[in-house]
Amino acid sequence: MQPIFPLQPFLLPFSQNPWTYAVFAVIGFFFGYVLEISGFGNSKKLAAQFYFKDLTVLKVMFTAIVTAMVLIFLSSAIGILDFNLVYVPETHLWPGIVGGVIMGVGFIIGGFCPGTSLVSASTLKVDGIVFLIGALFGVWAFGETVQYYWSWWNSSGYLGRLTLMDVFHLPTGVVVLLVVFMALFMFWGGEQLERIFGKRDMSREPRLRFAGAGALVLGALAVILIGQPTTAQKWAQIAPLKEPVLTNREVQIAPGEVLTSMADDALNVILLDVRPETDYNLFHLYGARNVQLEQLDILVPELLREPPANTVYVVMSNDEQDATLAWMSLTAESISNVYILEGGVNNWLRTFAKDEPAITPVPAASDRLAFRFSAALGQRYDAANPDALEHQLIYTPKIKLERKRSPSGGGCG
Repeated sequence: MQPIFPLQPFLLPFSQNPWTYAVFAVIGFFFGYVLEISGFGNSKKLAAQFYFKDLTVLKVMFTAIVTAMVLIFLSSAIGILDFNLVYVPETHLWPGIVGGVIMGVGFIIGGFCPGTSLVSASTLKVDGIVFLIGALFGVWAFGETVQYYWSWWNSSGYLGRLTLMDVFHLPTGVVVLLVVFMALFMFWGGEQLERIFGKRDMSREPRLRFAGAGALVLGALAVILIGQPTTAQKWAQIAPLKEPVLTNREVQIAPGEVLTSMADDALNVILLDVRPETDYNLFHLYGARNVQLEQLDILVPELLREPPANTVYVVMSNDEQDATLAWMSLTAESISNVYILEGGVNNWLRTFAKDEPAITPVPAASDRLAFRFSAALGQRYDAANPDALEHQLIYTPKIKLERKRSPSGGGCG
């Protein structure tokens, strides 16, 4: 099947799309070329930014960052890129701050960051080569010592997949526009510093930079005017690919497979119960989390915060009606490994509550609870957490873990 989003193939692993790395190589070459012609292979020019004499580094790097931001969210707005498929590095606040300070000090002393040292080394500059060797030694040293502070490195200030939209609770377009304005203010301020400390004549600078600034503002305004696609719009776009999956019942997994998966230490099974709170309080599977359909969009950022690769989501309602709607919403938001409890909680109870006198079947309408309970005990019924060893059920396994792409690199450029 052809992907719905034209840019999606370049977010796939090499095994699925070898051209991905060819595109990366071309982008990397031209990015390095731009850095070289901008003077980023010269340590004196790079170090001059810390003395406010030459802010080229700030202007070039922030131009690249802000331009990429505008293009990414504009591509998302017009439907050629799904931002949820773009890898966003997890935020480890305190390790990030410490690492930034160490890198900044190294930048001041050596005149390079890891990326610019590669640019310098590629043109056979001795200082760039020496810095690059030092950077490689630092990588080796980190790998050999991280075991001693592993827990702090991975847990201190961990915020997961965090964006400015999550922090400030603002629409994407507003955040994009504010970041563009912030960058332009920094560019203006940088030029004033260059004029004062570097005695630079700004009247001789190319006026084309004003056209670039205008283009960034127009792009940000376009992101606001077009807006980001809603969950319903995303589903409409992928429906031709995903509806056959529902029709062929490829994601409706039997109670036996859910029970086996819950008992499997190799899997991280997250149960999402989308029934009304009253039904949930009467009975729910052990460890299930109650979330209403209208609240799923609030839950999406949390689910996108890079859970373990072995995570499986199972959505459930009394039958399958609301669970199917929940599956469609989560799938539209690019949440991986989402499945539906086949037959819902009613089918689970028919399978595991036969010997509980406090739970008796009653007639019920579609997607209504078809059982009566002696008390609202929630997950304290035996049927909520049956012993997997006592129930040897026959079913067709359907869970296939779809692993997200991991980061391929990093650095300052």
